[in-house]
Amino acid sequence: MASRELVVLGTASQVPTRHRNHNGYLLRWDGHGLLFDPGEGSQRQLLLAGVPVSAIHRICVSHFHGDHCLGLPGIVQRLSVDNVSHPVIAHYPASGQHYFERLRHATAFHEVAELVAEPVAGPGVVATGPFGVLEARALDHRIDSFGYRLVEPDARRMLPDQLARWGITGPDVGRLQREGTLRVGEHTVTVEQVSAPRPGQRFAFVMDTRLCDGVYELAERADLLVIESTYLAEHAELAAEYGHLTVTQAARVAAECGVRRLVLTHFSRRYADVSGFAEQAAEVFDGDIVLAADLARVPVPARATA
Repeated sequence: MASRELVVLGTASQVPTRHRNHNGYLLRWDGHGLLFDPGEGSQRQLLLAGVPVSAIHRICVSHFHGDHCLGLPGIVQRLSVDNVSHPVIAHYPASGQHYFERLRHATAFHEVAELVAEPVAGPGVVATGPFGVLEARALDHRIDSFGYRLVEPDARRMLPDQLARWGITGPDVGRLQREGTLRVGEHTVTVEQVSAPRPGQRFAFVMDTRLCDGVYELAERADLLVIESTYLAEHAELAAEYGHLTVTQAARVAAECGVRRLVLTHFSRRYADVSGFAEQAAEVFDGDIVLAADLARVPVPARATA
């Protein structure tokens, strides 16, 4: 199984269809699981995808419209049913605290799992950890909404041939990485001499919004961008009225921000056939385009070179 992949749980918008569940996206990132926008039915979709709820470490809700959060009660209760032993952190717009409380305690249940609420009050860093830096940006929807991005810090990749050239082995490699220099005989070797830049990877999640600065900030240099594309270009007026993006707008963001893999989702039920979304996206974005489908697995692209 890929160490970094997106498990798609649902791809519908306001109303689910026979083939598209409400939203739900689980990012598996080196053993850390981030569940984005668990819509109605997410618990069952996890089961069908073969993913246990114990794979969830964080829940990120963009906003409190039902298709993005009505699956939260089932997920919360399942954490306790399965006795998940690690804490699960929940991020969501702070202005929707009352909605979160209602969803969290929607029915009576024996709560044994630890769910830690960390509401998002504004744009900025949400969390840091071995997964990197999780950030939020404000979006332009009909209610308060945030998009999220995961940023892995840039690092350096050690070059075995250069290490061998200087005779650096064992614990000395780690010492050089930590301190930046190492004395070898009469020479001082720098970490730059025996390594190459390793750009960190980026994941971005953009749901219900009109075009705004936050969309571009989230998408900037994303290796994998998951973005709503509710309407085709010919329905741009509807998109603007209801606070959504067209597929052409989403693809243009990807093109302008240097996105490597574009995942289009959140399709309106008015479109029985979504092949037109790929065609319109390809007119403005020449990168990798994925039309999200329920239960699909989308790998994060292989790490880019410097």
